[in-house]
Amino acid sequence: MSRNRIKRTSRFVLCAFVLSLSAVRATPEVTLDDLRKLEIICFVPSHLPEGFRLQRVDITFDELHEEFDDMKHQLPLYSIVYSNDPQRGATFSIESAREGIGDRNIMPDEENAEETEIKTPLGPMYLIYRPKGKEGRKIEILTNWVEDENMKAEKAKDPQGHPILGRFHGFSAAGITLAEFQKIVDSLHPVNSNPETAPAAAGKTSALKIHPKVFNMIDCWISDSESPMVTEINLDAVEKNGNQFNTDDVKPDGEWTRSPTPESKEGFMRYRVRESKGNHYKIEYQENGGGTLTTASIIEFEIEKRNIRRDGKPVTIRVLRVSSYNQK
Repeated sequence: MSRNRIKRTSRFVLCAFVLSLSAVRATPEVTLDDLRKLEIICFVPSHLPEGFRLQRVDITFDELHEEFDDMKHQLPLYSIVYSNDPQRGATFSIESAREGIGDRNIMPDEENAEETEIKTPLGPMYLIYRPKGKEGRKIEILTNWVEDENMKAEKAKDPQGHPILGRFHGFSAAGITLAEFQKIVDSLHPVNSNPETAPAAAGKTSALKIHPKVFNMIDCWISDSESPMVTEINLDAVEKNGNQFNTDDVKPDGEWTRSPTPESKEGFMRYRVRESKGNHYKIEYQENGGGTLTTASIIEFEIEKRNIRRDGKPVTIRVLRVSSYNQK
């Protein structure tokens, strides 16, 4: 079987280092609520095959190394196992890694294994499974490692750096069909988000309709130091001023809403909704001028109505009002 069709993520040079790290379980009884307390992104599914239940959650910690780690941060890893019957072995599991990852797309019975690529809200996933064939329950299904947005942002800033919040996530299953596996990974979302509204859970782009350039106005220039620059924006004007905010350039990009930068077609401005409740939103905004550097920030805001006077007459407008800003 040809194996060069699969996209590989290999960092074997770091494996020896990772094996030397001490990892201990944080507590004998860990729950999904404990994952919500972690700074890292932890994915959970909102859909599982009938009869599947949560069996186990583990949290471990990589050892901090003062010469290259941020000593103010812990380095947690997580794993989750769901099963319909531990004795029969029908399972879906999630594991995470920080670095030193090897190839997950390896199976002992290569002659009876088959490879494919599927589209998911988290991006393309490369699978290997056995036995061959699209139909029927599989003895084993493995994905390649999937980078989360923290990992992408950290690697964009420093490709040779050691990730602090970024993680790789691997998904595995046994005793289910490829169709069931697809439904599960389509429903994956960060444990802190609402699965009903999280873009990753539904495989849809955000319902929030704002031009990404609005968040560009909130961020300061990379050569400057003080953000947010603009803390209140007239959304009615943004919608009407098509020359300045050209909606033809705004496109969905998985869970992101994206538009090019004025300076370069290779650059981008994009955002995704991380949380929303009523008129309150928390979004992640990323910007790339067309090079290797991608900046990122977390912006919280409310959309409210405000009364002003325009040309001497009272009018009511919709405004975006920034309530919190954090540079990632």
